[in-house]
Amino acid sequence: MQVKKLFSALSVLVVLVGSLPIESFGHANGTLRGTITYETNGKPLHNVTVRIVQLRRSVETNEQGVYEFPDVPPDSYTIIVHFEGFPDVARSITVSGGAPTTADFQLQLTGLREQVTVTASGSEQSTLEAFQSVAALDTTKLTQESHPSLGEVLEKEPGVAKRGFGPGPARPVIRGFDGDRVIVLQDGIRVGGIGSQSADNADPIDVLSLERVEVVRGPATLLYGSNAIGGVVNAVTGHDDDVHPAVGYLTGIGGTTNNQAGVSGGVEFGYRRWMFRANGTGQRTGDYSTPIGTIPNSSVRERVGSGGVGYYAEKAFFKASYTYDNRRYGIPFAGRFEAGAEAEEEEAQITAAERYHNLRASGGFRNVDSFVNGFSLTLTYNNYRRQELENGEVGSVFTNNAFSYRGLFDQRKKGRLTGRFGFEGLGRDFAITGAESLVPGTINQKAFSVFGLEELNLERVKFQFGGRVENNRYRPTDASLLRRSFTGFSGAAGVRVELWRGGAFVANYSRSYRAPALEELYFFGPHVGTLTFEIGNPALPRELGNGIDLSLRHTSKRVHLEGNVYYYRISDFVFLAPQDANGDGEIDFEEGLPVKRYERDDSRYLGTEVSADFTVHPNIDINLGLDYVRAELKDGTPLPRIPPLRGRVGFDAHYKGLSIRPEVVLAKDQNRLFPLETRTAGYAVFNVLGSYTFAQQHAAHIFSVNAFNLGDRLYRNHLSFIKDLAPEIGRGVRLTYTVRFF
Repeated sequence: MQVKKLFSALSVLVVLVGSLPIESFGHANGTLRGTITYETNGKPLHNVTVRIVQLRRSVETNEQGVYEFPDVPPDSYTIIVHFEGFPDVARSITVSGGAPTTADFQLQLTGLREQVTVTASGSEQSTLEAFQSVAALDTTKLTQESHPSLGEVLEKEPGVAKRGFGPGPARPVIRGFDGDRVIVLQDGIRVGGIGSQSADNADPIDVLSLERVEVVRGPATLLYGSNAIGGVVNAVTGHDDDVHPAVGYLTGIGGTTNNQAGVSGGVEFGYRRWMFRANGTGQRTGDYSTPIGTIPNSSVRERVGSGGVGYYAEKAFFKASYTYDNRRYGIPFAGRFEAGAEAEEEEAQITAAERYHNLRASGGFRNVDSFVNGFSLTLTYNNYRRQELENGEVGSVFTNNAFSYRGLFDQRKKGRLTGRFGFEGLGRDFAITGAESLVPGTINQKAFSVFGLEELNLERVKFQFGGRVENNRYRPTDASLLRRSFTGFSGAAGVRVELWRGGAFVANYSRSYRAPALEELYFFGPHVGTLTFEIGNPALPRELGNGIDLSLRHTSKRVHLEGNVYYYRISDFVFLAPQDANGDGEIDFEEGLPVKRYERDDSRYLGTEVSADFTVHPNIDINLGLDYVRAELKDGTPLPRIPPLRGRVGFDAHYKGLSIRPEVVLAKDQNRLFPLETRTAGYAVFNVLGSYTFAQQHAAHIFSVNAFNLGDRLYRNHLSFIKDLAPEIGRGVRLTYTVRFF
């Protein structure tokens, strides 16, 4: 009944706003022009790409930093300014007929600005315009945080927490959803690792080489997969689909408390219609220190190299790349659980050695005057191997070899309707050999899907709707294991209402279909990655979720504000349930680990996220954030490892190239607990980040100091599998230097 009332009120709002008068323009086309400068020193920037998103037109600035679009129909447009090495800038501009319209932009490496996303809808748009709730971290922020894993980098974002088993394999958790319900992509394609399957597996992402990371919170099932109930994390390398002059970067890192050291560098350069690129990263951290001592076997080593080449004609393109990722990290206290030991001297040192090869090729056409404006086809092969080492000896070997393909058609705008549609396929062979053989033989997984996402623009009111049909098939080579096949439909519909200039209300309804993951069906045996004797359930049905997301947003020169409320009901929700076979009221143990089996039950998620950035003075910004999620089964039992109420208060005092940003990160105690889960106390952690940018005509030097946990506070992450043994990092300082040339 409440849902019906909500949508009735929403319908009235849409009709009222849609009936408001819209300004009428003349029929004569106009001109859009302006100058692009570097905010720190005011100097013009040449070869900057300026795009009118709705018209799919782009130009580059000249030596004086000037751009111009002639013959632009009068209307409101989203203008996106892109320059390699700088965060993209988005702005809504209204072009009038006849007289020229001027829109100047200042690019900056840090500061308050409207962000850009491609992940939310498959095409460039500002986060204000997106139907989904999106957060984007640019290259400067990624470098200043400079962690070897995505989970460590993203944990301060509203709605995003960190699952942990030590710093090496830390992975993002979105709105309380973990594992298979969160998809990690690189440039829109799955990375091919096994980070979703357990907490001791890392995703092979080189954070220091990225242009930005985009986090789509909430169901993103249509474009990327029916299992993305929690959301999508897309690591964007930012390699343009066009030719441009040479650009590059070089970064150096040093830190205390975990003896961090690293270097990363990359270069891109164009020759005629060809583009060439190369980058590499080497990074290490030692065992990290806490207020109660050093956490043994928590070190990380990372070596990554990548190279690519592309050919870009006026209406066609082709590009190919190769990436090699080699990392080794400790899994603290894993030996204690694996051996069932109680004394520290009896523990084996468990480390993970991961090796990852990625080959990717894509091509297509664009700017075609037809029903389809463009098409891209991407082919990817991933070869992943993870060796689990016990005191240096190989104990278990995990292999995951996958071939995937993805085709995406970009519709030409027809009246007020535009959209994208495509297809996607996956072939995967997964196997485990050695001591931790959770599945016999090899599991072959095949998936195929078709999808579409359409948008109807009625000026102040916009509608988005689409669907995805996906089939997943599991074919074990061991005849004793059951073959399974799942086919289902996921759909979504949303409305975005422009309430005032820079303000919008967005409402989304989603229906998500998720096939059980491989580990949920077939795993059987001791699994240190989940600290359980894990029993899969090959009879599991599909998961079906229905959800509502409501969002209120405002963005202006001085204020960026977003508040989200969401509610999901998921039938046949899959979770690890404790087992009591003998009925004595105590959980069963096997090989020193609690026995848990994948069961299903209905669940519900209710939560909120708020982020607010205010410019209270030309040199002072205030940054606020808050998130909370309440997740439970239908009988009221709280689900495991749900993040507590969290908040963040920060300031940014800046003058020219200097910026000082103190912040306090707060978390309430978590006492809504799953059986056998332990309470986590609340905490407040104080950090200060300082940076100075020295700008030249064709280079920018960025010096950063990140002082974290200045109070040396003892605190624990509720989502860590070893939180009772390993608290979070103590007081320390991280220094980074980056030079970007352009």
